[in-house]
Amino acid sequence: MAWNEPGGGGNQHDPWSGGGRRGGGGNGGGGGNNQGPPDLDEALKKFQDKLNNMLGGGRGKRGGSGGTGGGSGKRNTFTLPALLVIIALAIWAASGFYLVDQSERGVVLRFGKLQNVVSPGLHWNPPFIDDVRMVNVTRVRSIEQSKSMLTQDENIVEVDMSVQYRVTDPGEYVLNVRNPELSIENALDSALRHVVGGTEMQQILTSGRELLADTVSTRLQSYLNTYGAGVTIQAVNVESTSAPDAVQEAFDDVIKAREDRQRSINEAIGYANAIIPVAQGEAQRMIEQSQGYRESVVAEAQGNTNRFNSLLSEYKNSPQIMRDRMYIEALSDVYGNTSKVLIDTGANSPLMVLPLEQMGLRQGSPEADDGNDGQSQSQAGMDPRILERLSNSSNSQQQSSSGIRREGRQ
Repeated sequence: MAWNEPGGGGNQHDPWSGGGRRGGGGNGGGGGNNQGPPDLDEALKKFQDKLNNMLGGGRGKRGGSGGTGGGSGKRNTFTLPALLVIIALAIWAASGFYLVDQSERGVVLRFGKLQNVVSPGLHWNPPFIDDVRMVNVTRVRSIEQSKSMLTQDENIVEVDMSVQYRVTDPGEYVLNVRNPELSIENALDSALRHVVGGTEMQQILTSGRELLADTVSTRLQSYLNTYGAGVTIQAVNVESTSAPDAVQEAFDDVIKAREDRQRSINEAIGYANAIIPVAQGEAQRMIEQSQGYRESVVAEAQGNTNRFNSLLSEYKNSPQIMRDRMYIEALSDVYGNTSKVLIDTGANSPLMVLPLEQMGLRQGSPEADDGNDGQSQSQAGMDPRILERLSNSSNSQQQSSSGIRREGRQ
């Protein structure tokens, strides 16, 4: 039967009784262990009593048969404010912890004065006393600017420029400049106008853009160092440089003309590079030929001199023989290279001119045969006396020539 079933008599035991009996009336009773289920109201009252005791306002305990007894203790008025202060201090201390990221640095200001710069990690600073400002020191920031300004030759030019920078000193970046980006923009405007104002427009539009960027970067960095901005310029890029829209077409024509001029100059330089080596080679060849001719003339002159010296020594030994020999050699050179003609100037005969070269051709050759045929035909119509004279003259010529040869051999 269930423990709470009607008619159970006095043996109704609940699961928490531990085998004891529940008394018939009242809260007391010594008949058994009165351990029933936990009462939430009773537990709440006990907690309130303990809290009141801690705060100094104790309450009397209850008696055994329904009566109450006890007195009230002296209440401590400073206990509750002290507890509130302790709780507030705990909350204040817990709120002082903060985490610095790896790419950041924490600038700690104590009553507005720079205390220190903390590195990445977990840190604690007293709240409401220290002010911690996080500054990213790895991110590359960028500023773009487009301005119209005057050049040195009083022309208007439009320049689009971008600047990339990075924070290197967080303390100076936070304290020295109120608005760092605006300060950098103003410094860039000042540096750009100073550099463009001292440069001609042609140089800015054509080949001077890289020099313009380098000069502006150097001047801008000097301005920021003077301000103590705590930033470093990473790069200055000239995006574009152009003339105003109203005169853009005219400037395009000028730039095209300059490009054509440069192209013509390059072509002329290429032609010069192609023709000059040829001319230099030709000049070198002529120089070498002249040197060879000079050496040959000098060598020939030296050979003639040596030959003359040799002849002179022989002439000193036998002058007459050398004179005769030189005479004969001179006649041989003269008559060997000239045409010989025989003229008959007899008193009782007509004037006759005979070419001796044709008569001296060798027998058996085609030319000699042709000459003999023509000579035989011509001799057929001649007088026999002429033929006899020709034969006699040829024999005498042969004898004289043989005598000259023998004399030359001697």
